[in-house]
Order: sequence, then structure tokens, then C-alpha cells
Amino acid sequence: MAQAEAGAAAGGRYGPGLSERWGKRLGALVFILAFLGVWHLLALRLPPFLLPGPAEVARGLVDFLGDARKVRHMLSSFSHVGLSIAISFVIGAALALLPYYVPAFGFAVHRRLGPFLNSFSGIGWTLLAIMWFGVSPTTVVFTICAVLVPFALVNLHEGLRALDSELLEMSDSFTRSRWRQFRAVIFPGLYPFMFATLRIMFGVAWKVALTAELFGGNAGFGYLINLARQEFDTATIFVSILLIIAFVYGMDRLVFMPIQSRLARAYGGR
Repeated sequence: MAQAEAGAAAGGRYGPGLSERWGKRLGALVFILAFLGVWHLLALRLPPFLLPGPAEVARGLVDFLGDARKVRHMLSSFSHVGLSIAISFVIGAALALLPYYVPAFGFAVHRRLGPFLNSFSGIGWTLLAIMWFGVSPTTVVFTICAVLVPFALVNLHEGLRALDSELLEMSDSFTRSRWRQFRAVIFPGLYPFMFATLRIMFGVAWKVALTAELFGGNAGFGYLINLARQEFDTATIFVSILLIIAFVYGMDRLVFMPIQSRLARAYGGR
């Protein structure tokens, strides 16, 4: 009797959580299978150049990964995005720190430069970059950076405003070195905001990269999609989209989410 009651109590304690997790997994599996089924049925009714079926896209994925030229285009997109995020983060951080240490630049940076960069579209930057740099990787990187800089500027500016004023005042009493204060107090206090900035920039960068590579690049997923469009190779377009989704989702789940969990535990009480 006692064992039965203990088993029932354990089931009530752990059962709903376990069943809920399995229910979510089952729901996700049913959704994926339904999506693939509808996709397959639609592909049967439409010509392949309009909508290739799941099997054709799977074969295209295998061919894509086995083609050295296409893999180089994929790696080019990775390098464009990575380099652009690094450059734009450094520029945005410098612009955010400039008014913090020299308040006279606050109006110019936050009331003039920031709104201008936020309002100008990525396509506009792409067209200007084509005129300035031609069809080249420089055009792609410049365009992505121009779109991403405002994200770093705004987020890090808010991070500087959210710093603990009492902690900064205490640090002033221990040292008069601006560099030591920045390294020991300001920089660690910006960790959550820097991570949030990089996470946002990573997602936005891929959206801008495709447009920039499509119009002004000579390598990358966007360039490859443009060639596939001209040749009515819809399967390659689908494969490129799936690879981008898989990479962005994988980075978010395997890299960004664990880091966010650590930051939430470290800064949750602040």
C-alpha cells in the first residue's frame, strides 16, 4: 500500500512534466510530417521548376555538399557574416562609448548619426556600395556593416545607461584610471547587453547578406541563388534556404542559448 502511494506521488510529481515534454516532441513530429506530406502532394501537381519535392531537394542537398564550388560559396557567406558582425560590433561599441566618455558628442551620435543609420535601408546601402566598390566581397561586407552598426550602438548605449551608478561611484574611489575602471567594472557590466547585441546581429546579418550577395556579390549564398534563379534550378534555391535555416537554428540552440542561460544565472539577481 505504501509503495503504491509512493509510486502515485512520484507519478504526480514527475509524470506531467515528462508527458508534457513527450507531447511537445510528438506535436513537433506530427507537424513536420504533415508539412512534408503537403509539400509532397503540392510538388506532384506542380512542375519541378516551380516546386521541387522533398526527395528532389534531399538529392540536391547531397549534390550541393559534394560540389566543391558550391561549398566555397557557402563558406564565403559564413565569412561575410562573421567579418561583418565583428567589424560592425567594434564600430557600434566605439560610437556608444564615445558620448559616454565625451558627452559633447552625445547629440551628434544619438540624435543625428543613429537615426540616419536606422532609417536607411539595406538595399539602399547595397546600391551605393555597388557604385563605390563594384560587385565584390567589399560591397557585401560594407552593406551588412552599415545595417548592423545601429543595433550595436543602441543596445550598448542602453547597457551603459543601465550600469549600476553606485558601483561606478565606488570604483571612482578606488582608482582614477579610466582603463582600469572600464576593464574591471564597465566591461563586465555590459556582458548581457553585448551578448544580446551579437545574437540580434547574427540573425539580421543573414537577412542582409542574402540581399547584398544577390545584387552586389560575386560569391556566397545570394550569388548562388541568383545563378539558380536564372537557370530555373529551384532545388538549389531550396537547398540554400535549408542550409541557412539549419546553420542559424543550430547556432542559436547550441551556442547562443547555453550562453544566455549562463548569463541569466550570473546576472539574474541584478
